[in-house]
Amino acid sequence: MNAINTSKDVAEEKQETVMNKILGVISGSFAPILGVLAGSGLISALLSILLTLGWLSPKSGTFAILSAAGHAIFYFFPVFLGITLATKLGANGYVGGAIGAALLEPHYTDLVASKAQNVDFLGIPVILANYSSTVFPILIAVSIYAVLDKFLKKVIYKDLQMFLNPLISLAIIVPLTVLVFGPFGTYVGGGLAFVIKFLSAKSGILTGAVLGAAWSFLTILGLHWAVVPIMIANLATGGDPISPMVAAAPFAQIGMGLGVLLKTRDRDLKTLAGSGLIPSALAGTTEIITYGILVRYKRTMVIVAIAGAIGGAINGAFGVKGTAFALPSFLSIPVFTPIGLYLIGTIVALIIALVLTLVIGYEGKNNAESAKTIKEFGLADVKRETIISPLSGEVIPLSKIEDPLFSTEVVGKGIVIEPSKGEVVSPVDGRVTTLFPTDHAIGITSEDGAEILIYVGVDTINLNGQFFTAHVKQWDTVKKGDLLIQFDIERIKAAGYDVKTPVVITNSGQYLDVIPTKDVSVEMKDELIRLIV
Repeated sequence: MNAINTSKDVAEEKQETVMNKILGVISGSFAPILGVLAGSGLISALLSILLTLGWLSPKSGTFAILSAAGHAIFYFFPVFLGITLATKLGANGYVGGAIGAALLEPHYTDLVASKAQNVDFLGIPVILANYSSTVFPILIAVSIYAVLDKFLKKVIYKDLQMFLNPLISLAIIVPLTVLVFGPFGTYVGGGLAFVIKFLSAKSGILTGAVLGAAWSFLTILGLHWAVVPIMIANLATGGDPISPMVAAAPFAQIGMGLGVLLKTRDRDLKTLAGSGLIPSALAGTTEIITYGILVRYKRTMVIVAIAGAIGGAINGAFGVKGTAFALPSFLSIPVFTPIGLYLIGTIVALIIALVLTLVIGYEGKNNAESAKTIKEFGLADVKRETIISPLSGEVIPLSKIEDPLFSTEVVGKGIVIEPSKGEVVSPVDGRVTTLFPTDHAIGITSEDGAEILIYVGVDTINLNGQFFTAHVKQWDTVKKGDLLIQFDIERIKAAGYDVKTPVVITNSGQYLDVIPTKDVSVEMKDELIRLIV
């Protein structure tokens, strides 16, 4: 019996690990663009207020320009997500962005807009679809591209990889996306629409509960667009009962976001939650809360699902209808009827999510940091990756080094070590992606996508490799603690050079925070930097 239980626990642990990795990749891909999502969402919220007050005409040039500023990130979302996801997976971010851009390129979008018939690719029929603002197709496409890219790096001579890898990747992945990945989402969406119609015919309460619980997660996958045509068709026949049901989900997210804002002591998370609440409440754009909080903390998923299900069931039971298409927000309340009953369902969802977040918290057991982590790093957040120290020595703030490229964080965020021993070891499990010909600096990309630059000394490039010995080659696979470089501290100093060594994360923008240790000295392999996504 114990053996059976142990096997079951191991299987559950593996499943949990896979889920954590998937959510980690998704949240890590959205982390770099949360700021622009917040800014764009606030512009949309401002426009909604100005239109409601009658201070701005929807036909004016001012509205058109500000609307472009507010909606560009959402329309071109496949491009931005392609860049960040590819980077997170260790592939070329610009190729990932090009894959997303191909779905929005005018030659393709003209085919979609004109409803062209009998379109094919090398004789294979193409199912045309509009991919603006979508998530699901690009998630699949770039994930497959990352696998292909790793394969190509192994089989193509490195001096040819710069142009051959993008050439082969784009030539394979873009057609596959149009032929397979995109239509797959279309078929899944069609099946989803059928299920919703079937449930609606059976029970408003059941349909409301299912849609209210699932809507946030359908939005993450981009499958919610399959339901929009049903809503629009319903509006043409006197009113739409689906939009009030799904409205409970964003209001549940607002309640959860408010709960996190009130409960967390993490300044960065508090700022994130606060910036997400304004566009969510005024414009119905919940992306900041969805991708900044919901996909990072699994407990919030349960909270939003429960609150959304209850609110959706209430609106379904009352038979509330939408009279116009609008994103659910406080400003769009007048488009639902009866307003009073609609408010009951949505406000109940908001309050339940708020109370649950305050009572049971937003972090699960796998998200909580240990007391040691809180003490050492001053942050209770999700630990995604820890960078160990590649050297032993005194710890110095990055701003104190006499090299403006590092001190101003142009290269990236990190820390400086005054080494006491002339050895550099690998701070992560990963691959050597850069090795300077002079052997004084090395770049490592970890298995989780962190890009670490270790630059021994200030202006030591002028030594032309003297006093440095590399023990690895570019593209070698390394493990934590593997010897990378040896250098002669005394002879470097005697030559008039400083040996202070920056250790920086060159893709710092990919993370919500890069947190160096607060210790004044470290030994090789001690925890040095923590990356938060």
